[in-house]
Amino acid sequence: MPHINLPPGHSPGISGLLMYREETAKPLRELVEILLLGPSTLSPGEREIIASSVSWWNDCHFCHTSHGAAACAHLDRDAEFIDAIKAGLPNEPLSPKMRALLHVAHQVQRGGKHVTDDDVAKARAAGATDVEIHDTVLIAASFCMFNRYVDGLGTWAWPEKEKFMEIGRKMAKGYLEPYVPSAGQ
Repeated sequence: MPHINLPPGHSPGISGLLMYREETAKPLRELVEILLLGPSTLSPGEREIIASSVSWWNDCHFCHTSHGAAACAHLDRDAEFIDAIKAGLPNEPLSPKMRALLHVAHQVQRGGKHVTDDDVAKARAAGATDVEIHDTVLIAASFCMFNRYVDGLGTWAWPEKEKFMEIGRKMAKGYLEPYVPSAGQ
């Protein structure tokens, strides 16, 4: 049950909150669009993995699962990949650069001052550019905010990861339009 009165039949997670306050929704949607789908040398799937991982570490079920589902859509994976993200992707063939960037993201999630010169040097040694390091930190920091927004206002989410796959497919196409669940959800 949300902590504030949202419109009847509101969408799950952040979607209902964004519909509640359109003037704050616009810049938030634009930020996510740029961070996760804008021009980058990191693929949209890699950026969604960062968002989903940070959300998992923050214990935000809605954001972890919806962005994990978006990663599935980008990477042509099934819903079980969401569980692989939870586990830290130990059996996935991620590049050393991606593993180093995920470490940086985890340090940001713990607190920005946890990112050390050594963490950044390891990411650079693994091939990360300054822009990729910047964007990883900004994705992680932004998702800390989004996770607290969703959970701080007590929004709801389905328990089953399979129900998020439709959201993930829509998110993979863009963040500027509100998500409206299909009739069966």
